[in-house]
Amino acid sequence: MWGWLVTAIVAEVTGTVALRFSAGFSRLLPSLVTLAGYGLAFWSLSQALARGMPLGVAYGVWAATGVALVAVIGAMFLGESLTWVQIGGIVLVIGGVLALETGGANA
Repeated sequence: MWGWLVTAIVAEVTGTVALRFSAGFSRLLPSLVTLAGYGLAFWSLSQALARGMPLGVAYGVWAATGVALVAVIGAMFLGESLTWVQIGGIVLVIGGVLALETGGANA
């Protein structure tokens, strides 16, 4: 299950970064990478769910990890800014997902 979720995350992040280079879908190769990335991401997510991963866990981890990775990639490789407030926000998103998941496990 977790392998499918990791594949979904990597594919979604790849598609999102490629979207940045697609110039509004006017450049063919980045546009194709975007479409393939999102297609693989949703298919892989569906495979994790089909194998028994709870929806809240899958989507929470997928969304939080994707947001964090895209922000870090943007800052490190694409010249985008990442302020301390934004870093704090990423930490809060990840912390919120962890709180939801660990709290749900104890209930």
